[in-house]
Amino acid sequence: QVQLVESGGGLVQAGGSLRLSCAASGRTVSRYMGWFRQAPGKDREFVAIIKWSTSSTYYPDSVKGRFTISRDKGKNTVYLQMNSLKPEDSAVYYCALRVRNDLYTPFPSGYEYWGQGTQVTVSS
Repeated sequence: QVQLVESGGGLVQAGGSLRLSCAASGRTVSRYMGWFRQAPGKDREFVAIIKWSTSSTYYPDSVKGRFTISRDKGKNTVYLQMNSLKPEDSAVYYCALRVRNDLYTPFPSGYEYWGQGTQVTVSS
């Protein structure tokens, strides 16, 4: 049974920083791990993805230059460093894991395992 446990969300003022962590447990082969977010009334969207084997990273334009995803193979943990936060970054942030193959996808449907989500609120 694969489990993803997130931590690190909270309330921060605009311009501030937060660091999210996601620890994976259980026997599986990680292909990609990523962070997605979902604001009320909106679709879930990707904010950062990392290829486990090579550490290649992917970001949408909305967070490029502000967010950084990284991973610690030994701890089976992925991190999301979020800087220069904006009110529009407020959402529930989810960690996700793709195991089926090495094909990259930014779509939530391509990820088999999900964390429980952690709230990030950025005040103006």
